[in-house]
Amino acid sequence: MESLRVKKPTPMKPLRQQNRPIINYVPRVEPAPPDHAVRMEGFQDVYLLRGKYVAFVLVGEHFRRSPAFSVPESAQRWAIQIRQEEDV
Repeated sequence: MESLRVKKPTPMKPLRQQNRPIINYVPRVEPAPPDHAVRMEGFQDVYLLRGKYVAFVLVGEHFRRSPAFSVPESAQRWAIQIRQEEDV
């Protein structure tokens, strides 16, 4: 007959890697929107760039570029938020 063995419980992995840095989005600073960006009608700061909607907000002497969004309203909300934070 085989003897019964008691297995030790294996410790569970933590849900998040503790030493992994948290990545935040830092808006790109550009001298101007690119020439191939198409300005969207009805929006103040939104351009169509490579099939995505991107906002460019003039802050000081440079433009801040948003991340790419799939709808123009999201890009415009990002631009409004940047304007409020920077008091433009």
